[in-house]
Amino acid sequence: MQHVLPDGRRIAYRHVNGAGPTIVFLPGYMSDMTGSKAVAVFDWAEAQGRACLLLDYSGCGQSDGLFGDGTLSRWRDEVLALIEATCPGQVVLIGSSMGGWLMLLAGMALGQRLAGMVGIAAAPDFTDWGTTADQKTELAAGRTVYEDNPYGPKPTPTHPRFWADGQAQRLLDKQIPIDCPVRLLHGQNDADVPWEVSLRLAKAVCSADVQVTLIKDGDHRLSRDADIALLLRTLAVLA
Repeated sequence: MQHVLPDGRRIAYRHVNGAGPTIVFLPGYMSDMTGSKAVAVFDWAEAQGRACLLLDYSGCGQSDGLFGDGTLSRWRDEVLALIEATCPGQVVLIGSSMGGWLMLLAGMALGQRLAGMVGIAAAPDFTDWGTTADQKTELAAGRTVYEDNPYGPKPTPTHPRFWADGQAQRLLDKQIPIDCPVRLLHGQNDADVPWEVSLRLAKAVCSADVQVTLIKDGDHRLSRDADIALLLRTLAVLA
């Protein structure tokens, strides 16, 4: 299915009606709704009779647009537009990696409609702590930075527009006005997002109902069968 935004952008999505708060999965950087965790969450929700929404950000997966035009603000607004169009009532947001940053930005905008959040190697502020001084100089000068991609044959780009917007959306050095149950899952063998980021996030979120689960041998993706089983158990209790 596709949702057409006012400017003509077509955002691809999957949605199933059901009971309870709608579960919304937000994929990571250069990922989409066909990833193993997103599919597992959708299949679980469907089997449980739960409402669920998956989507591809513009420039990703089956959605219109160029990846290089994407920013956190642009993708957050797409998430909120899809929620408004398909999700009556409350929602539970699941954010993987960059999706964990979008989860926070969208969650703040949703206010009382936010029933809970689950972060999977959530990566707020990665344009700051994940970028070297030399890379920041290049990006500030308007030049795209490329890094080796352990998950595919092509290097991973960071575009100046995305980086600048990310720097303007940093959250970890202030209180994050979210007051709902929050569950954070993080592998301690994560080579992309240090697990300490989840501890910083737990401290920054205003909610008192925050739990961090560290998986000692878990990598960044947390997509092994046992990792996905943990995610679904966490979701079942929370949502």
